[in-house]
Amino acid sequence: MRTDHTGQTSPTRRAVLGAGIAAAGSGILAACSPAGSRDGGHPGAPAPPGTAPHGREAGGARPRPTEPLRKHTLRATPSPVELGAGRTFRSWTYEGLMPGREVRVTAGDTVALTLANHLPEATTVHWHGIALRNDMDGVPGVTQRPVEPGETFDYRFTAPHPGTYWFHPHMGVQVDRGLYAPLIVDDPKEPLGYDHEWIVVLDDWVDGVDGSTPDDVLHQLRKGKPPMGHGNRPEGPVGAGGGALADAGSGGPDDGKGSGRAPTQSPYRRTGPKRLTWDATSKLLGGHTGHIAYPYYLINGRTADDPTQFTAKPGDRIRLRIINAGGETPFRVALGGHRMTITHSDGFPVQQYTTDALVIGMAERYDVLITAQSGVFPLVALAEGKRGRAMAVLRTGAGALPKASAHPAELDREVLVSARRLEPDESVAMERRGYDRKLRVKLTGGMKDYDWGIDHEPYNPDTLHEVERGERVRLVVINATHMWHPVHLHGHTFSLAGVDSNGARKDTSIVLPHNKLVADFDADNPGLWMLHCHNIYHSESGMMTTLAYGG
Repeated sequence: MRTDHTGQTSPTRRAVLGAGIAAAGSGILAACSPAGSRDGGHPGAPAPPGTAPHGREAGGARPRPTEPLRKHTLRATPSPVELGAGRTFRSWTYEGLMPGREVRVTAGDTVALTLANHLPEATTVHWHGIALRNDMDGVPGVTQRPVEPGETFDYRFTAPHPGTYWFHPHMGVQVDRGLYAPLIVDDPKEPLGYDHEWIVVLDDWVDGVDGSTPDDVLHQLRKGKPPMGHGNRPEGPVGAGGGALADAGSGGPDDGKGSGRAPTQSPYRRTGPKRLTWDATSKLLGGHTGHIAYPYYLINGRTADDPTQFTAKPGDRIRLRIINAGGETPFRVALGGHRMTITHSDGFPVQQYTTDALVIGMAERYDVLITAQSGVFPLVALAEGKRGRAMAVLRTGAGALPKASAHPAELDREVLVSARRLEPDESVAMERRGYDRKLRVKLTGGMKDYDWGIDHEPYNPDTLHEVERGERVRLVVINATHMWHPVHLHGHTFSLAGVDSNGARKDTSIVLPHNKLVADFDADNPGLWMLHCHNIYHSESGMMTTLAYGG
């Protein structure tokens, strides 16, 4: 709330718009149900003020009674994780697994997943890349109240598009723990032919190593300054959710509308050793690639000296679904002795493109096809610009494991850095037409003060970039910093705009320093949607903003 010149409180613009979006829909999902649960799965119940559900979602995003229902329960819990070679650390995971067990559905299915929070802090789940209804998007203080320790929340939505996706928290820097898992949406009319599928999840790891935590690392990067994103809830206590929810009148912990618990706080204080680095640079990414010296890099939760192995036969055709779940690290990926044919980017099919290696930014996904040769081959994910690598092994015959330092020649041959080279498959190419509105934002800030922001300001929950439903929007993201950023838009896919054609469909795209992202999307999914850098330490320091529209 804000105070006007009469001394009376008045709602912020964000709260007014959020309430308007909520009122625009029908059959709104519940957000607070009795007995300590938060329920997003029962049409007809009231939604929390300031959230942005709607009744006419694009792409069949609202569940319909005739759609198959896929039920899951997901426990977020502290647990030990074993990274290989006997290294075990305490972290937070889903169901004690890292990566978490994949959720697999078919396009058109309804996902009904209950999150049970057994963590010592509030959390949420964001379904990365899915064009779902807004109140299921998992952004605390924007689309839902945080799920407090001991509470549950029911996520329910239709998965409209086939592809490779994943899910993770959108709370502080929790994604840099073990809280992530693949979400695979199968195509009921799958056009690709292959013998096997290999899900490859990349990660950078610091949690629990010599007392380090992601919160500690953020504290070091910010030099003790508080975070500016979704971890500190600047607009209100945990029970209220902060941001739009607090502005719109949801209550605190003692008024019967909140959780009834005292606010929990993340430990933003120094607990572990120094984890910063100043010399991580890459010509491919135009300069600095990151500022965290991670102790380990992982593929499917394993280090390079004790790798996971995938077994096939020579001649088998294998589909690799590659997901970068890292907090701050881009990876250059290659499979020794093989070239890769890219078939999908961020879940959407592209015209097939063959390369030796590819660079994958945080939260990006690439699907590739390979034809397995005979032997034992390292799949290497080089931490781009950093001193480290992850490795897994493709085995089609007898032979010793590759060394942890394996460096396939393919890493230094043809490398795809940006999806700008890719063309969309005709089945998903956006209709060619002019745009109705240009939305321009600038990425600003730097390492010296770690003051990353949008248009020279840190994240402000009352700053909204408004569009109208039905518009074709041209998004121009100007990178005015000396560092690359992977930019992610919630709730939509965009088409990388070119001079002569609409480019590949994406939801997360690399923007090199002093370059710009030009992308078109259709405003067909009303709500409050985040636009942010998916370097989680950049976003939590303020490099995010909100797109808003009703309908």
